[in-house]
Parts: sequence; C-alpha cells; structure tokens
Amino acid sequence: MTKTILIGIVLILLGAIVFVRGSGPKTPAIEYSDPVSQMLETIREKHNLPALAAAVVVDGKIVATSAVGLRKNGGTEKVTVDDEFHLGSVTKSMTATVAAMLVEQGKISWTTTIGEAFPELKSEIHPDYLDVTLEQLLSHRGGAPGDAPADLWRQAWEAKGTAAEQRLAFIKGILARKPEAKPGTKFIYSNQGYTIARVMLEKAAGKTWEDLLRSMLFEPLGMTTAGFGAPATVDNVDQPWGHIKTMLSGGEPVPPGPGADNPLAISPANAVHCSVGDLAKYAAFHMAGERGGSKLLKAESFKKLHTIAAGNDDYALGWMVLQRPWAGGRALMHNGSNTLFYVVVWMAPEKKSAVIVASNIGMDAAFEGCDEAAAKLINQYFWK
Repeated sequence: MTKTILIGIVLILLGAIVFVRGSGPKTPAIEYSDPVSQMLETIREKHNLPALAAAVVVDGKIVATSAVGLRKNGGTEKVTVDDEFHLGSVTKSMTATVAAMLVEQGKISWTTTIGEAFPELKSEIHPDYLDVTLEQLLSHRGGAPGDAPADLWRQAWEAKGTAAEQRLAFIKGILARKPEAKPGTKFIYSNQGYTIARVMLEKAAGKTWEDLLRSMLFEPLGMTTAGFGAPATVDNVDQPWGHIKTMLSGGEPVPPGPGADNPLAISPANAVHCSVGDLAKYAAFHMAGERGGSKLLKAESFKKLHTIAAGNDDYALGWMVLQRPWAGGRALMHNGSNTLFYVVVWMAPEKKSAVIVASNIGMDAAFEGCDEAAAKLINQYFWK
C-alpha cells in the first residue's frame, strides 16, 4: 500500500475525520506537574498512543513544547521534547518553499514545464505531460496519478543507487504513461507529482533535494534535529520508533530499517523528520514571512505559497487554506503520515500563532487523539 497522507480535517473546532480503533494494551498513564504535559498524557492514554508531542507558537514565539509517552511500546525509553517525529506529507510544504526560493533566485520559474526541464527525455515523456508546469505539480493539478502504478511502486521498493538516481528512475516511469487526468483540469493529491517537481528543482539547482533543504531551510532556521527518513537508528531506541495499528495491540513498533519509511523515490513528498520545536520554528517562519519578516524569502512568495491555486477548493502550494473562527479567518493546515507516525500543523497567520501535534503511530490510530490535543491547545492559547 502506498504510504501517503489522508487529508482529513474536521469535527467541532478543528474538523477531523474520526476513525474507530480497536482496543489493546495501554502504556500506563503518568502524572505530570505542568498542565500541558498532563493534558497530553490524558489524551495519549485515552487514545492508546505510544507517545504524543506538541508545540505552540503565540505571536510568533514558541511558548510551549511538551512530549509524553514512550519511544517504543514495550520499552522504557521516554520521549523528550527534542525527540524527532516523522512529518509525512508536511514535507510537501518544505519542497514548495524551496521551489519559491529557487524561483526568486532565477534558477527556475513557476511556469517552467516538464518538457523544458527535461529536454533530453522529451521522446520518452508522454506528450500530455510536456506542458505541465512546476506550479501545477505543486498544487496537485499536473495530472500525475494519486497512487503510483503497482509495478513502479514495487520497483521503487527494490531500487538501488542514490536517492537522486532512484527518484529519476521513478519519474521516468510515471512520465512515460498517460496522466491520470488532463493536466490543469482536476485536483489529484499526488506524491508522484511532488517527486517530479523535486527532480526539476534538483536539476535547476545542481544539488540534491536533501542538500537544498539543509542549506536553504534547516540550517538558516536552526532546525538542528531535521533530517530524512525514519528518525531512529537501526537496533537502537535513540529516537521514537513508528508504530502500526494491529488487531491485537494498541501499536506494534516497527524497527528502523527498510520497512520503517517510504521508498526514497517519493521522499520529496513525504520524508522529513524533526522535533516539534523545530517544526514550530518552521511554522513561525511561514507566518512572519507573509509580513516581510524573513530574509530567506519575500513576502510575495509566501503569499503565493499560502494562496489557493486556481481551480482548487482549498489547496495552495504545500498548504491547505481553510476558514476557522479561532484563526481570525484564514487558517493554514497540513497533516502527514507515513502510516507509522502522524503530525498535524495548524497555523493562524492573522494571529501569528500555531499548534503542532505529533505521535509515533500513524494514520487513523492517531487522527482523533492529535486533533483533540490540537483543539485543546488552540482553546487554551489563542482562541478568543
């Protein structure tokens, strides 16, 4: 199964799709002295999550970070506020942000087409893809398939070579086939489209996507915990392990290694990890940028990243744009899961405030608990 995000937002305050989960053995609840940690612990125990972490930004400043629970079910290692959680599809906003930086540098344009980016592959690319632009790919309107073709997905899992080589081989397979829909006519949420965009960025900049994110985002923003893939090292519990929901347990830990994350082929859509505190720095950067408060990117570029793309209902470039009373109107949101972790980011640009919640169990097992925690934090810190 393709490990991808399910964009679900919902109920009451936030609006998140609620999934019914089975029961399983629970990590015993712990009493905490500070109210945020105690609130997270109550929710963690209620929803049977291995760990739960959160960060809050108010008026552009990080005012709270907390983490409760265990790095691994069945283990003894407790999570810390510096522990790293896999961000899943929140990675997409980072790919789009780097794209905006390269556009400002004149290395690529929002209107650069696939045909222009890969003239040497023109004879191998399906004609319908040749005029698809970078902006269309980043707004999920490039016609790329929502699910990778089964044969290409199998090949991606078996692929060898560098990450850049694997991505190029993967997009060649995608681009050789007819798009799922006529480009520009339909929103199709696609990891494949973001991978195509990422290879375009790599070629334009002459650097790997990993190097671009390190040098253009992580290092300037002081995101010292940011990296790629599953956060823990093989045979160690030095960081949270991802967990999968099973019928017999609350969450089965998945050891670090090949099965702990997506194949490298789709990493531009779904591969970054970092602490909730570092993700809060990234959220604060986006909110300050709209007001001209960043030296890394112009306000106009942030506004483009945060504006719903033509033809879409609520998707901009790497962010969903929604109306929420607690946000003072516009809210920016994205969630992500590689099926073993889950994270949700809510930003209120008008209030320069944000809430981030993460867990080391993925998909439906974490949706309800993380959204409950986000709602409580929003109520506590900036819902007036």
